[in-house]
Amino acid sequence: MARVALLLTPGFADWEYALIAGTGAPFYGLEVDFFAPSPGQFRSQGGLAVTVDRDLQQCLAWQPDVVAVIGGMLWEGEQAPDLRSFLHACHARGATLAGICGGTVALARAGLLDAVAHTSNNPQYLQQHAVNYAGQAHYQSSPAAVVAERIITAPGPAPVSFTCAVLQSAGVAPEVVAHFRSMLAAEHA
Repeated sequence: MARVALLLTPGFADWEYALIAGTGAPFYGLEVDFFAPSPGQFRSQGGLAVTVDRDLQQCLAWQPDVVAVIGGMLWEGEQAPDLRSFLHACHARGATLAGICGGTVALARAGLLDAVAHTSNNPQYLQQHAVNYAGQAHYQSSPAAVVAERIITAPGPAPVSFTCAVLQSAGVAPEVVAHFRSMLAAEHA
């Protein structure tokens, strides 16, 4: 059973992780767990009170197949945690790294977007919030998730394509992921 780690921080964006957490284990047989750079009790952007009691060291020991950094306003400020060592250690072990919205800032700050195709909310967003970001030449203006070299990135309004990329990276069969995507798209047809 593949393992997906969801990294939450105070003020995390509720809509960016929900489809992974809500469908990964019960429908697709994944083991999904929550971790935080600073464990404790905090609230989501929408006001949901959560307690995350597992830290990044515990995440490393758990050996996830996919690590998803969930966005939120925290990533835009100076108080954002430095995940560089943690993310590089996970990637070196073979994990796919995923970031959505502000989570892409964490990947950019770690230098993980400097040489791979990626997206985010917009290129200026990464330049503004990730001081050492050097991946401008690889930026793709995409409304959906971009996958390259075990790195998944997505803008905030793309939780469906982000979830699909995470599921597929965790080993869910492409035809199953396509069915999941079509179910969620049906209301827009």
